[in-house]
Amino acid sequence: MKIEIWSDVVCPWCYVGKRKFEEALSQFEHREDVEVVWRSYQLDPSTPTRAGQSVTDRLAAKYGVSHEQARAMNDRVTAVAAEVGLDYHLENAQHSNTFDAHQLIHLGAKHGLQDEVKERLMKAYFVEGEAVGDPETLVRLVSEVGIDSEEAHDVLENSTFASAVRADQQRARMFGIQGVPFFAIDEKFGVSGAQPVEVFSEALAAAWADSHPLISVGTAQDAGVCEGDACAI
Repeated sequence: MKIEIWSDVVCPWCYVGKRKFEEALSQFEHREDVEVVWRSYQLDPSTPTRAGQSVTDRLAAKYGVSHEQARAMNDRVTAVAAEVGLDYHLENAQHSNTFDAHQLIHLGAKHGLQDEVKERLMKAYFVEGEAVGDPETLVRLVSEVGIDSEEAHDVLENSTFASAVRADQQRARMFGIQGVPFFAIDEKFGVSGAQPVEVFSEALAAAWADSHPLISVGTAQDAGVCEGDACAI
């Protein structure tokens, strides 16, 4: 079973959704037969590489609210994140363009380290206040999970995975995805948002049942069968 997850490194609900999905997957009896692929999605592709703007300032400008109201918005999502064990520090987060971050997530997939790269970059942004749009910062961060620094630098220098990032974004449009996180299971079942663990569990079970239907064998009419509370002898 293949699960594709569209999300952005700087999306607070994407990190929360990641944790909830991971909990559901850990409880899924067929988890060893599940392939998880992270797909690229940018909430704001127009963001400069080095935006130099705090998340609070960005929220205030985007929604036309006061800084106090923007901080209250951050406080609400921080409280939700804490419920799944995430220690957000959005007061330190730096609004960043994530195109290069997504390129390195694709590089991580090449080396079987996609989830590790995704996790490292999200933690860097939400917990540590790192500038995940800065190339040198990105190279340093992914090297911490086993990606060769020189290769990571070359990927960013040559835009090696730029077409892969754009292909993910185009595919999101084809699916009609307008917000993230979005979880597509075998291209048939979709879960939008950081849903409760139970919702992810139900989706996993439904998708597995759909792709592994029970085939009945042995249809002899005189076979012993109990129906309801009646057993013909």
